[in-house]
Amino acid sequence: MVTFSLADRPWRNLRWLVLAPHPDDETLGAGALISQTAASGHFAALVYLTDGSGSHADSAGLAALRKREAAAALCLLTSSRGSRPIHLNWKDAAPAAPESRTFARTASVLGALCRRLRVDAIAVTARHEPHCDHAAAASIAYAVRATAKRRLIVAEYCVWAEVPQGRDYRKLGTRSMLAGKRRQALRAHRSQLTAFRGPGFRLPPDRRRMPAADTLFLRRFP
Repeated sequence: MVTFSLADRPWRNLRWLVLAPHPDDETLGAGALISQTAASGHFAALVYLTDGSGSHADSAGLAALRKREAAAALCLLTSSRGSRPIHLNWKDAAPAAPESRTFARTASVLGALCRRLRVDAIAVTARHEPHCDHAAAASIAYAVRATAKRRLIVAEYCVWAEVPQGRDYRKLGTRSMLAGKRRQALRAHRSQLTAFRGPGFRLPPDRRRMPAADTLFLRRFP
């Protein structure tokens, strides 16, 4: 599998948008990408597909809480308060079908955002991810690319899926983050790590041990 570095041309000059299905996926799968591109002035935006309210049995106020957690995590990853996440507010764990109006409208909104922010590349959860929202995010990213009037790269990152293998992919690696920076950003997503919200999702301990760098995957034949 051919490997490229985000620090090399032409990759280092691209403006990146990160599309995450839920708050915390950006830290788990693309935290180093966000940190590196923010430092170089090439980070365009972080966009969340869902409201994240399906992670707990008690959903009252959960969407608002997870938005606050997401903003705190992004601040830590970028070392700046200048960027705020953008939320598309799909219902958690109930993705719109690709042929639906909601899917088409979302792709249109995201496409317009990419044009306005002069985005060159979208980083999104891998198309083979087992969670339905993760796969839906990838489908939207590729739909935006298909209708873009300029070259738009889609690079996949893995959260729950096994990393892809073989000649159908090329790898793009980031630099390593500062020690502890990604862990600090993950701790901002307190609702996903502790029991203070009651019964619900808890990120398994093994998923909290994150590498210092990210690897993204570029499909040769999308």
